[in-house]
Amino acid sequence: MIALGFASAIVPELSLEEVLSLAARIGYRCVEVMCWPPSKADRRYAGVTHLDVDRLDAVACREVQRLQTESKVAISALGYYPNCLSPDAQESAKAIEHLGKVIDAASKLSLGKVNTFIGRDWTKSVADNWPRMVEVWRPLVAQAESLGVKIGIENCPMSFTADEWPGGKNLAVSPAIWRKLFDALKSSSLGLNYDPSHMVWQQMDYLRPMEDFKDRMFHVHAKDVRVDRRRLHEVGILAHPLEYHSPKLPGLGDIDWGQFFSVLLESGYRGPVCVEVEDRAYEGSLEDRIAALEQSFRYLSQFLPV
Repeated sequence: MIALGFASAIVPELSLEEVLSLAARIGYRCVEVMCWPPSKADRRYAGVTHLDVDRLDAVACREVQRLQTESKVAISALGYYPNCLSPDAQESAKAIEHLGKVIDAASKLSLGKVNTFIGRDWTKSVADNWPRMVEVWRPLVAQAESLGVKIGIENCPMSFTADEWPGGKNLAVSPAIWRKLFDALKSSSLGLNYDPSHMVWQQMDYLRPMEDFKDRMFHVHAKDVRVDRRRLHEVGILAHPLEYHSPKLPGLGDIDWGQFFSVLLESGYRGPVCVEVEDRAYEGSLEDRIAALEQSFRYLSQFLPV
């Protein structure tokens, strides 16, 4: 059955052991563990390292397995969300290299799932990004396939702020592009880490993809979003999206979570659904963020069998 979890990026100050203990205390059954290279974050929720893949030797692997066993909380996937198609050659090269290490780590830990972005040169069209996308991603997908790892691409446009404007830093934002992506890379190891909130603010159906791409649903994020219609009518859809929409906890936005889980379950999905906290109203302190995880668990649990 579906396992509720959360993305560990919201509690960067905790150790992996503390993250899994927190999940167990609240009642979550899994955690998506962030695996950024240890460094200063260049944006919110980035740069979080709960698992350092550069230090993942046999001893470290056994320790990670021990923590999962003792806490009775599984790692749903390893998460790393850079821009592998950045126009900055150095940034792109580092992202590609580290993503390869994360894929290797998922195999070493017998987890089988990595979540990430495709990336994008945000100053170019989808068509102009495409040749480089194929060049970069074909080897990464081949690596994952050879190791039995599935890569879940999150459908976030990454076009929220001025430095990401106008195209955003992730190509995989719509069903039309997903179809083209899967056709170009031709691998059953490539799929989606599906977040319905990104469909809402794009004015798209957030239920239909779960039916149309049910064989590509590898992982799911539970994040809500509230579109401020009054503000939208003032600035229009061509404004920076954060001018008219706000990420929210599940149940505090525009998503009908009863319908969401009804369609998700009918599609045959039985994987992890991980809460992704990006609600600024709950970011004042660690205690506030833990409260957000508790509230999200209580709310989402009503839609799933005990």
